[in-house]
Amino acid sequence: MSQSNGRPPGRGPSGVRHRGAVTLRNQAIPTSTADQRLLDSRGRGDWKTRDAWRALRILSEFVEGFDTLADLPPAVSVFGSARSKPDSVECRLAEELGGALARAGYAVITGGGPGVMEAANRGANGAGGLSVGLGIELPFEQGINDWVDLAIDFRYFFARKTMFVKYAQAFVVLPGGFGTMDELFEALTLVQTGKVTRFPVVLMGVDYWRGLLDWLRDSMTAEGKIGPNDLDLICLTDDVNEAVRHIVEAEAVLSAEQEAIREEAVARLGADQQAAAEAAPDGPAEQG
Repeated sequence: MSQSNGRPPGRGPSGVRHRGAVTLRNQAIPTSTADQRLLDSRGRGDWKTRDAWRALRILSEFVEGFDTLADLPPAVSVFGSARSKPDSVECRLAEELGGALARAGYAVITGGGPGVMEAANRGANGAGGLSVGLGIELPFEQGINDWVDLAIDFRYFFARKTMFVKYAQAFVVLPGGFGTMDELFEALTLVQTGKVTRFPVVLMGVDYWRGLLDWLRDSMTAEGKIGPNDLDLICLTDDVNEAVRHIVEAEAVLSAEQEAIREEAVARLGADQQAAAEAAPDGPAEQG
């Protein structure tokens, strides 16, 4: 058996992988991830003995995430490519965005990795904001970048994706690959179906996203696969101030709507109580 045990060299910093309290190095690092072992149908033979225990591990990831992030201030999740170079347009934009969000009072949540994620965390950190990284176990460990103040490492994508949405008031999506597209369309689906309310989705990188938006309009919308107003769920801009303003205004509108709903509910309850008191047998005597 070779020294690499069949694995590509250079996996993570010095060949290190962290699993909560456990640290793995070199040949102790497994060749597959927890997600892969859960989802690979070829391993069904052991489901009776292993999947029940996996359910407890999955539950523990949700508990850890909920407990750690429960006191997070208003936050925005920022997505983009881990492969982007530090001097790329999108990384410079992400760093500026992270700083602007922090100054507007938002924590910045990323996947905690390099590229666009690191740039956004750096911007938030440099502006004095809270910088959060939600890492994921991958075949090639990336590690949490140095600009993250609060980090959680997840085994399972679906647990991690829940945290991105549950603790964010908006998504900002910069140029990226499959993972970025996955987060983008999941967010759009949740908003479209009403699973989350008034959740702003901002695309930054007009030139990068224009072709996709043209296709959504000319193919999806034209053929009735999405509604004519569904593209209104997306704000496309290269202006950091416009992106932050869009998020702040959407939050203000939602807060006003929720306050109006509460006031209406209180008024309705008061009216119902008054009507019940007047209709009761021992209610106020009739005046004659």
